[in-house]
Amino acid sequence: MPRSLNPVFAERPVTIFAVMSALANEHGAINLGQGFPDEDGPRALLDAAARFVVEGPNQYAPVTGIPELRQAVARANGRFYGLDVDWERETLVVSGATEGLAASFLAFLQPGDEAIVLAPFYDSYAPMIEAAGARARPINLEPPDWRLAEEALAAAITPKTKLIAVNSPHNPTGKVLADDELALIADVCRAHDLIAVCDEVYEHLIFDGRPHRPLMTLPGMRERTVRIGSAGKTFSLTGWRIGYATGPEHLIAGLVKAHQFVAYTTPAHLQRAVALGLDFGDDYYERFVAEMQQKRDRMRAGLEAAGFDVLPCEGTYFMTVDIRSVGYDGDDMAFCREITQKAKVAAVPVSSFYHPAAPGPRRYARFCFCKKDDVLEEAARRLKSYFG
Repeated sequence: MPRSLNPVFAERPVTIFAVMSALANEHGAINLGQGFPDEDGPRALLDAAARFVVEGPNQYAPVTGIPELRQAVARANGRFYGLDVDWERETLVVSGATEGLAASFLAFLQPGDEAIVLAPFYDSYAPMIEAAGARARPINLEPPDWRLAEEALAAAITPKTKLIAVNSPHNPTGKVLADDELALIADVCRAHDLIAVCDEVYEHLIFDGRPHRPLMTLPGMRERTVRIGSAGKTFSLTGWRIGYATGPEHLIAGLVKAHQFVAYTTPAHLQRAVALGLDFGDDYYERFVAEMQQKRDRMRAGLEAAGFDVLPCEGTYFMTVDIRSVGYDGDDMAFCREITQKAKVAAVPVSSFYHPAAPGPRRYARFCFCKKDDVLEEAARRLKSYFG
């Protein structure tokens, strides 16, 4: 008889992204399920990374990250958000934002603690919170606008609450937290002495001229917030697995101690290249968001032409639809399987982003639009043909 495994992981299914990508490959479907671009990012960064790997050295980088990248992270915080960051004490390079999130939960939580998550949420949050021996307490946001209700947040607070995980721009919904919602979270954090772990990987993907406002910039939040960014999202290089955390010295010091036993270090040549990217001029960032906004609008038009009601998308590269709008009366998992197999377009069911103890609606599907224009057009054509 095989020995039992850790139920935090063993009793969970394989991540939905792997499931739907495998199904898309099996059926020759256009994969609008998993969130990765189908074109690599700036050639200048690819060339730089190749040059740096040849130049070397190709040995362990410092556990906290190379100085060049940490300095660039500090500069970016000042440039974009007016944050004065000490690169030596208040930054950390992590092996992708997912590792940074995991290390944060492991570093900050203890058995018996509780951590608030805003559902639907990125699927790594709950298992890593539970791996630390803590409990994830979800607050289910209500579609179609996914607003955070003051009474729901107040009801989630208990004497055991230590941390809140905040994701804005938000995966999977595409929502950007409004200023009053950020202020509400900040008020609760200050009142209850909570740590805020902010997943801001889509910080440079907000549309319609709206700025990104980190929770860390609000009064009283600088000393209790860790914000995590992603080179993979900002430069369309998701396979590089380079993220960066910014926070007060005491939280970063704790985070380093967890990070050293999870990933230890991150490839130096990729760090050097990302440092160059963070110093790109405004033209890069403006062009990046403009091109993705154009793809959002193209995807929305195609989905609406196929008969879908499309929910607002303020940021990220994800768009959510109500599957009832095309007459589908099954659940979202069955819907996503059906369109992958029959319409040859893959999406992801939004119900997979909820905690099993607090399931959400089963009528929404998420499409990813960071793809070539002709791919988005063909996906829209297939969906229109299938549902028309």
